[in-house]
Amino acid sequence: MQPRERVLAACQHQEPDRVPIQAYFTPEIHQQLADYFADREVVEALGVDFRSVNAPYTGKRGPGPGMPGKADAYDEWGVGYTHKQHTSGGTYPEACELALAEIRTLQDVAGYPWPSAQDYDYSVLSAACDAVQDYAVCLGGAGIPDILNGVSRGRGMEQVMIDIAVGDPAGVAIIDRRVDHYYECCRHGLEAARGKIDILCLGEDCGNQMGRMFSPAVFDSFFVPRLKKFVDLAHEYGALAMLHSCGDTHDIMSTFIEMGLDILDAMQPEPPGVNCSEIKRLYGDKLTFCGLISTQQTLPHGTPEDVRAEVRRRIEVMGKGGGYIVAPAHCIQPDTSLDNVLALFAEAQGLESLH
Repeated sequence: MQPRERVLAACQHQEPDRVPIQAYFTPEIHQQLADYFADREVVEALGVDFRSVNAPYTGKRGPGPGMPGKADAYDEWGVGYTHKQHTSGGTYPEACELALAEIRTLQDVAGYPWPSAQDYDYSVLSAACDAVQDYAVCLGGAGIPDILNGVSRGRGMEQVMIDIAVGDPAGVAIIDRRVDHYYECCRHGLEAARGKIDILCLGEDCGNQMGRMFSPAVFDSFFVPRLKKFVDLAHEYGALAMLHSCGDTHDIMSTFIEMGLDILDAMQPEPPGVNCSEIKRLYGDKLTFCGLISTQQTLPHGTPEDVRAEVRRRIEVMGKGGGYIVAPAHCIQPDTSLDNVLALFAEAQGLESLH
Protein backbone atom coordinates (compact mmCIF):
# COMPACT_ATOMS: atom_id res chain seq x y z
CA MET A 1 0.00 0.00 0.00
CA GLN A 2 1.04 3.59 -0.56
CA PRO A 3 1.43 5.60 2.68
CA ARG A 4 -1.70 7.66 2.03
CA GLU A 5 -3.77 4.54 1.38
CA ARG A 6 -2.39 2.97 4.56
CA VAL A 7 -3.33 5.95 6.74
CA LEU A 8 -6.80 6.37 5.28
CA ALA A 9 -7.53 2.66 5.63
CA ALA A 10 -6.54 2.72 9.31
CA CYS A 11 -8.69 5.81 9.89
CA GLN A 12 -11.62 4.01 8.26
CA HIS A 13 -11.05 1.24 10.84
CA GLN A 14 -9.72 -1.24 8.34
CA GLU A 15 -6.46 -3.13 8.83
CA PRO A 16 -3.81 -1.93 6.36
CA ASP A 17 -0.72 -3.88 5.28
CA ARG A 18 1.01 -2.53 8.39
CA VAL A 19 0.12 0.02 11.05
CA PRO A 20 0.79 3.60 9.85
CA ILE A 21 3.72 5.46 11.40
CA GLN A 22 4.01 9.05 12.61
CA ALA A 23 7.06 10.70 14.19
CA TYR A 24 7.73 13.62 16.53
CA PHE A 25 11.27 14.77 17.40
CA THR A 26 13.13 17.51 19.18
CA PRO A 27 15.66 19.23 16.90
CA GLU A 28 18.52 17.42 18.65
CA ILE A 29 17.09 13.97 17.93
CA HIS A 30 16.30 14.92 14.34
CA GLN A 31 19.90 16.02 13.86
CA GLN A 32 21.20 12.72 15.21
CA LEU A 33 18.96 10.86 12.78
CA ALA A 34 20.00 13.09 9.88
CA ASP A 35 23.65 12.35 10.66
CA TYR A 36 22.94 8.62 10.94
CA PHE A 37 21.07 8.33 7.65
CA ALA A 38 23.45 10.72 5.86
CA ASP A 39 22.01 11.32 2.38
CA ARG A 40 18.59 9.75 3.13
CA GLU A 41 15.58 11.77 4.22
CA VAL A 42 14.86 10.99 7.89
CA VAL A 43 11.10 10.51 7.61
CA GLU A 44 11.54 8.30 4.54
CA ALA A 45 14.11 6.09 6.28
CA LEU A 46 11.84 5.74 9.32
CA GLY A 47 8.81 4.75 7.26
CA VAL A 48 6.73 7.78 8.27
CA ASP A 49 3.44 7.82 6.35
CA PHE A 50 2.59 11.51 6.89
CA ARG A 51 3.87 14.74 5.38
CA SER A 52 3.05 18.27 6.49
CA VAL A 53 2.46 21.37 4.42
CA ASN A 54 1.91 24.85 5.82
CA ALA A 55 1.71 28.38 4.51
CA PRO A 56 4.91 30.34 5.27
CA TYR A 57 4.53 33.29 7.63
CA THR A 58 5.16 36.57 5.83
CA GLY A 59 4.18 39.05 8.54
CA LYS A 60 6.38 41.08 10.86
CA ARG A 61 7.33 39.65 14.25
CA GLY A 62 8.38 41.86 17.11
CA PRO A 63 7.84 42.67 20.79
CA GLY A 64 4.37 43.49 22.02
CA PRO A 65 3.52 46.99 23.23
CA GLY A 66 5.46 47.98 26.34
CA MET A 67 7.84 45.01 26.07
CA PRO A 68 11.59 45.64 26.41
CA GLY A 69 12.42 43.95 23.11
CA LYS A 70 15.41 41.98 24.46
CA ALA A 71 14.20 38.43 23.90
CA ASP A 72 15.97 36.02 21.53
CA ALA A 73 12.88 35.62 19.35
CA TYR A 74 9.25 36.73 19.07
CA ASP A 75 6.13 35.06 17.78
CA GLU A 76 3.35 36.68 15.78
CA TRP A 77 1.49 37.48 19.02
CA GLY A 78 4.30 39.72 20.28
CA VAL A 79 5.46 37.22 22.92
CA GLY A 80 9.22 37.07 23.50
CA TYR A 81 11.27 33.91 24.10
CA THR A 82 14.76 33.16 25.37
CA HIS A 83 16.66 29.97 24.55
CA LYS A 84 17.11 27.84 27.67
CA GLN A 85 19.47 24.91 28.11
CA HIS A 86 17.75 21.91 29.64
CA THR A 87 19.67 19.84 32.20
CA SER A 88 18.99 16.62 30.29
CA GLY A 89 20.31 18.09 27.05
CA GLY A 90 18.99 20.34 24.31
CA THR A 91 17.50 23.79 24.30
CA TYR A 92 13.96 25.07 24.28
CA PRO A 93 12.27 28.50 23.95
CA GLU A 94 11.00 29.85 27.28
CA ALA A 95 8.44 32.68 27.19
CA CYS A 96 9.96 35.67 28.96
CA GLU A 97 8.10 38.73 27.65
CA LEU A 98 4.40 38.09 28.26
CA ALA A 99 2.80 40.71 26.04
CA LEU A 100 -0.76 39.45 26.54
CA ALA A 101 -0.46 39.76 30.32
CA GLU A 102 -0.52 43.54 29.87
CA ILE A 103 -4.04 43.42 28.44
CA ARG A 104 -6.57 44.32 31.15
CA THR A 105 -9.67 45.66 29.39
CA LEU A 106 -11.65 45.24 26.21
CA GLN A 107 -10.24 48.59 25.14
CA ASP A 108 -6.75 47.10 25.47
CA VAL A 109 -7.89 44.17 23.34
CA ALA A 110 -9.19 46.48 20.64
CA GLY A 111 -5.94 48.43 20.57
CA TYR A 112 -3.54 45.48 20.45
CA PRO A 113 -1.68 44.78 17.15
CA TRP A 114 -3.09 41.31 16.50
CA PRO A 115 -1.71 39.14 13.70
CA SER A 116 -3.79 38.65 10.58
CA ALA A 117 -4.68 35.51 8.66
CA GLN A 118 -3.40 37.41 5.63
CA ASP A 119 0.16 37.26 7.05
CA TYR A 120 0.79 33.89 5.35
CA ASP A 121 1.53 32.83 1.78
CA TYR A 122 -1.16 30.27 0.93
CA SER A 123 -0.27 30.24 -2.78
CA VAL A 124 2.41 27.57 -2.25
CA LEU A 125 0.10 24.96 -0.73
CA SER A 126 -1.36 23.30 -3.81
CA ALA A 127 2.05 22.58 -5.32
CA ALA A 128 3.41 21.50 -1.92
CA CYS A 129 0.59 18.95 -1.67
CA ASP A 130 1.32 17.65 -5.16
CA ALA A 131 4.94 17.02 -4.18
CA VAL A 132 3.88 14.62 -1.39
CA GLN A 133 0.67 13.25 -2.85
CA ASP A 134 1.54 9.62 -2.07
CA TYR A 135 1.53 10.42 1.66
CA ALA A 136 -1.18 11.48 4.09
CA VAL A 137 -0.96 15.26 3.71
CA CYS A 138 -1.40 17.26 6.91
CA LEU A 139 -2.14 20.97 7.39
CA GLY A 140 -1.83 22.76 10.72
CA GLY A 141 -0.32 21.45 13.93
CA ALA A 142 -0.66 21.03 17.68
CA GLY A 143 -0.54 24.81 18.18
CA ILE A 144 -3.96 25.33 16.56
CA PRO A 145 -5.91 26.65 18.37
CA ASP A 146 -4.06 25.49 21.52
CA ILE A 147 -6.12 27.73 23.77
CA LEU A 148 -4.65 26.88 27.16
CA ASN A 149 -0.96 26.52 26.28
CA GLY A 150 -0.90 28.98 23.41
CA VAL A 151 -2.46 31.88 25.28
CA SER A 152 -0.57 30.98 28.46
CA ARG A 153 2.75 31.63 26.76
CA GLY A 154 1.75 35.25 26.42
CA ARG A 155 -0.44 35.66 29.50
CA GLY A 156 0.58 33.04 32.08
CA MET A 157 -1.23 29.74 32.65
CA GLU A 158 -2.71 30.68 36.03
CA GLN A 159 -4.25 33.83 34.54
CA VAL A 160 -5.67 31.99 31.55
CA MET A 161 -7.29 29.39 33.79
CA ILE A 162 -8.77 32.20 35.90
CA ASP A 163 -9.97 33.96 32.73
CA ILE A 164 -11.83 30.80 31.70
CA ALA A 165 -13.18 30.04 35.17
CA VAL A 166 -14.63 33.50 35.82
CA GLY A 167 -15.35 34.47 32.21
CA ASP A 168 -13.10 37.53 32.34
CA PRO A 169 -14.16 39.64 29.33
CA ALA A 170 -10.65 40.66 28.30
CA GLY A 171 -9.22 37.19 28.85
CA VAL A 172 -11.98 35.49 26.86
CA ALA A 173 -11.60 38.08 24.09
CA ILE A 174 -7.88 37.24 23.83
CA ILE A 175 -8.71 33.55 23.57
CA ASP A 176 -11.27 34.21 20.86
CA ARG A 177 -8.81 36.36 18.92
CA ARG A 178 -6.50 33.34 18.80
CA VAL A 179 -9.29 30.91 17.93
CA ASP A 180 -10.68 33.13 15.18
CA HIS A 181 -7.20 33.84 13.78
CA TYR A 182 -6.32 30.17 13.38
CA TYR A 183 -9.77 29.29 12.09
CA GLU A 184 -9.28 31.77 9.26
CA CYS A 185 -5.73 30.51 8.63
CA CYS A 186 -7.04 26.95 8.36
CA ARG A 187 -9.90 28.00 6.12
CA HIS A 188 -7.57 29.87 3.76
CA GLY A 189 -5.15 26.94 3.75
CA LEU A 190 -7.77 24.31 3.02
CA GLU A 191 -9.23 26.44 0.26
CA ALA A 192 -5.84 27.12 -1.33
CA ALA A 193 -4.92 23.42 -1.23
CA ARG A 194 -7.93 22.60 -3.43
CA GLY A 195 -9.03 19.43 -1.69
CA LYS A 196 -5.55 17.94 -1.37
CA ILE A 197 -5.36 18.03 2.43
CA ASP A 198 -6.07 14.69 4.07
CA ILE A 199 -5.81 15.72 7.73
CA LEU A 200 -6.30 19.04 9.52
CA CYS A 201 -4.03 18.91 12.59
CA LEU A 202 -5.20 20.64 15.77
CA GLY A 203 -4.13 20.78 19.39
CA GLU A 204 -5.54 21.38 22.86
CA ASP A 205 -4.17 19.86 26.06
CA CYS A 206 -7.42 18.59 27.55
CA GLY A 207 -5.83 16.45 30.26
CA ASN A 208 -2.93 16.09 32.65
CA GLN A 209 -1.47 12.90 34.08
CA MET A 210 -4.13 12.78 36.78
CA GLY A 211 -7.16 13.36 34.57
CA ARG A 212 -9.12 16.26 33.10
CA MET A 213 -7.71 19.78 32.98
CA PHE A 214 -11.22 21.24 33.38
CA SER A 215 -14.55 20.06 34.73
CA PRO A 216 -17.03 18.52 32.29
CA ALA A 217 -19.23 21.62 32.52
CA VAL A 218 -16.39 24.02 31.67
CA PHE A 219 -15.02 21.81 28.93
CA ASP A 220 -18.43 21.31 27.33
CA SER A 221 -19.46 24.97 27.49
CA PHE A 222 -16.14 26.68 26.77
CA PHE A 223 -13.87 24.36 24.79
CA VAL A 224 -16.24 22.19 22.77
CA PRO A 225 -17.81 24.96 20.65
CA ARG A 226 -14.41 26.51 19.96
CA LEU A 227 -12.82 23.19 18.97
CA LYS A 228 -15.78 21.70 17.14
CA LYS A 229 -15.84 24.43 14.52
CA PHE A 230 -12.33 23.36 13.44
CA VAL A 231 -13.50 19.74 13.18
CA ASP A 232 -16.49 20.86 11.11
CA LEU A 233 -14.19 22.97 8.92
CA ALA A 234 -11.96 19.97 8.19
CA HIS A 235 -14.96 17.88 7.18
CA GLU A 236 -16.32 20.69 5.02
CA TYR A 237 -13.16 20.44 2.90
CA GLY A 238 -13.08 16.62 2.85
CA ALA A 239 -10.29 16.28 5.43
CA LEU A 240 -10.08 14.31 8.66
CA ALA A 241 -9.61 16.17 11.95
CA MET A 242 -6.79 15.15 14.28
CA LEU A 243 -6.47 16.65 17.76
CA HIS A 244 -3.27 16.50 19.81
CA SER A 245 -3.81 16.34 23.55
CA CYS A 246 -1.35 15.47 26.27
CA GLY A 247 -2.49 13.79 29.47
CA ASP A 248 -5.36 11.50 30.41
CA THR A 249 -8.38 12.17 28.20
CA HIS A 250 -10.24 8.87 28.58
CA ASP A 251 -13.18 10.63 30.27
CA ILE A 252 -13.49 13.04 27.33
CA MET A 253 -13.29 10.54 24.46
CA SER A 254 -17.06 10.21 24.14
CA THR A 255 -17.22 14.02 23.83
CA PHE A 256 -14.52 13.96 21.15
CA ILE A 257 -16.63 11.45 19.23
CA GLU A 258 -19.73 13.65 19.58
CA MET A 259 -17.66 16.55 18.20
CA GLY A 260 -16.90 14.44 15.13
CA LEU A 261 -13.18 14.08 15.85
CA ASP A 262 -11.46 11.44 13.72
CA ILE A 263 -7.98 11.02 15.27
CA LEU A 264 -6.74 11.57 18.84
CA ASP A 265 -3.03 12.25 18.63
CA ALA A 266 0.08 11.56 20.70
CA MET A 267 -1.66 9.75 23.52
CA GLN A 268 0.43 9.25 26.66
CA PRO A 269 0.51 5.72 28.11
CA GLU A 270 1.59 6.76 31.64
CA PRO A 271 -1.62 8.16 33.20
CA PRO A 272 -3.55 5.62 35.30
CA GLY A 273 -6.71 6.21 33.26
CA VAL A 274 -5.08 5.23 29.96
CA ASN A 275 -5.95 1.54 29.77
CA CYS A 276 -5.30 0.62 26.15
CA SER A 277 -7.50 -2.49 26.06
CA GLU A 278 -10.46 -0.68 27.61
CA ILE A 279 -10.05 2.40 25.42
CA LYS A 280 -9.88 0.24 22.32
CA ARG A 281 -12.99 -1.70 23.40
CA LEU A 282 -15.04 1.40 24.13
CA TYR A 283 -13.94 3.79 21.40
CA GLY A 284 -11.76 1.91 18.93
CA ASP A 285 -14.43 1.68 16.23
CA LYS A 286 -15.03 5.44 16.28
CA LEU A 287 -11.69 7.12 17.07
CA THR A 288 -8.30 6.46 15.55
CA PHE A 289 -5.54 6.66 18.18
CA CYS A 290 -2.03 7.94 17.50
CA GLY A 291 0.95 7.62 19.88
CA LEU A 292 1.23 5.52 23.06
CA ILE A 293 4.98 4.79 22.80
CA SER A 294 6.32 6.21 26.04
CA THR A 295 8.64 9.22 25.80
CA GLN A 296 8.81 9.45 29.61
CA GLN A 297 9.88 5.91 30.47
CA THR A 298 10.49 3.33 27.75
CA LEU A 299 12.25 5.44 25.13
CA PRO A 300 14.66 7.30 27.43
CA HIS A 301 15.18 4.62 30.09
CA GLY A 302 14.49 1.25 28.44
CA THR A 303 16.59 -0.95 26.19
CA PRO A 304 16.03 -1.34 22.44
CA GLU A 305 14.23 -4.61 23.15
CA ASP A 306 12.01 -2.86 25.72
CA VAL A 307 11.07 -0.36 23.02
CA ARG A 308 10.38 -3.10 20.48
CA ALA A 309 8.22 -4.98 22.99
CA GLU A 310 6.14 -1.88 23.71
CA VAL A 311 5.63 -1.26 19.99
CA ARG A 312 4.50 -4.86 19.51
CA ARG A 313 2.05 -4.63 22.44
CA ARG A 314 0.51 -1.43 21.14
CA ILE A 315 0.08 -2.80 17.64
CA GLU A 316 -1.40 -6.06 18.94
CA VAL A 317 -4.00 -4.30 21.11
CA MET A 318 -4.66 -1.00 19.34
CA GLY A 319 -4.11 -2.07 15.73
CA LYS A 320 -6.78 -4.78 15.57
CA GLY A 321 -9.38 -3.74 13.03
CA GLY A 322 -7.43 -0.60 12.17
CA GLY A 323 -7.77 2.66 14.07
CA TYR A 324 -4.18 2.96 15.31
CA ILE A 325 -1.12 4.95 14.23
CA VAL A 326 2.10 4.01 15.98
CA ALA A 327 4.08 7.04 17.19
CA PRO A 328 5.98 8.40 20.16
CA ALA A 329 3.69 9.94 22.76
CA HIS A 330 5.37 13.32 22.27
CA CYS A 331 8.53 14.74 20.73
CA ILE A 332 11.38 12.32 21.46
CA GLN A 333 13.68 14.10 23.89
CA PRO A 334 17.49 14.53 23.68
CA ASP A 335 18.09 12.10 26.58
CA THR A 336 16.90 9.20 24.39
CA SER A 337 19.53 6.95 22.82
CA LEU A 338 19.68 6.70 19.04
CA ASP A 339 19.47 2.90 19.34
CA ASN A 340 16.10 3.20 21.06
CA VAL A 341 14.77 5.61 18.44
CA LEU A 342 15.84 3.26 15.65
CA ALA A 343 14.29 0.30 17.49
CA LEU A 344 10.89 2.04 17.58
CA PHE A 345 10.73 2.64 13.85
CA ALA A 346 12.36 -0.64 12.83
CA GLU A 347 9.82 -2.63 14.86
CA ALA A 348 6.93 -0.54 13.53
CA GLN A 349 8.03 -1.44 9.98
CA GLY A 350 8.65 -5.09 10.87
CA LEU A 351 12.39 -4.78 10.20
CA GLU A 352 15.38 -6.17 12.06
CA SER A 353 17.29 -2.91 11.75
CA LEU A 354 17.44 0.44 9.95
CA HIS A 355 20.42 1.60 7.92
